Amino acid sequence: MSSAVLSASPAHAPQVVGILGGMGPAAGADFVRLFVQACTARMEALGIPVQDQAYPEHWLAQVPIPDRTAALHDRRPGAHQPEDPLLQATGRLAALGARVVAIACNTAHAWHGVLQQRFPHLVVLHGVREVAAELSARGVPGVGLLATRGAYDAGLYQDALARAGIACHLPDEAQREQLMQGIYSGVKAGNYALARERFEAVSLALQQRHGVSTLVMGCTEIPLALSEHPGLPGMALVNPSGVLAAALARHAYGCAGEAAAPPGGHGPHCQAAATSCR
Repeated sequence: MSSAVLSASPAHAPQVVGILGGMGPAAGADFVRLFVQACTARMEALGIPVQDQAYPEHWLAQVPIPDRTAALHDRRPGAHQPEDPLLQATGRLAALGARVVAIACNTAHAWHGVLQQRFPHLVVLHGVREVAAELSARGVPGVGLLATRGAYDAGLYQDALARAGIACHLPDEAQREQLMQGIYSGVKAGNYALARERFEAVSLALQQRHGVSTLVMGCTEIPLALSEHPGLPGMALVNPSGVLAAALARHAYGCAGEAAAPPGGHGPHCQAAATSCR
């Protein structure tokens, strides 16, 4: 079957996908940009003509979600917890026909298990595990991790990287405070110069102390200030949003170059909630 027929055939139309955004709004919008880029690359890899009609239907749930780091430090039930808004937003995406959902926030992956359990018919991608798998495939032995206090305290990346056999080097307490300043007083407040200064300072400290040459930007705000102005010679920057966007595109177009999954299925090589099609 020709690629032109493949792209036009309803039987091989890409799956509808959803994106949980709003954490923060700029990061969610940027994730959509990365997803569209990943879809273009996926179509080119599969030999599908790149045209407007070949992109998957995708929905961004850009909803207000309570602060994830604050919630992880205070687990008492209440309006400050993100669980209910995340579940409600995921339900809306499912109602719109989404088969696969990506969480456009690193720290929010602390609630991944709750979402996957509540919506077993969806594939809720685990972005942190996607990053660990990507780094393992590249043969990266160790990384420095830039993240929120919540992500550090929950051990999201530490656990996933350890399972992949990758060393994870963390900033000290003062440097974690610098990162939080860069995220909240910097990117979220629109002060990108401040954010870039804080992020670069912590990155250089990790490089000097641990000799790392790879940095995981484990908060969606960090790449918004750091990626385009790295100022970090000899450092490879890993953007988890880009890795997750590529995984979402792979699911949208079917596993490992195969036809898209039939209704109600995820294709023979898709493992719900564990790893994406590769």
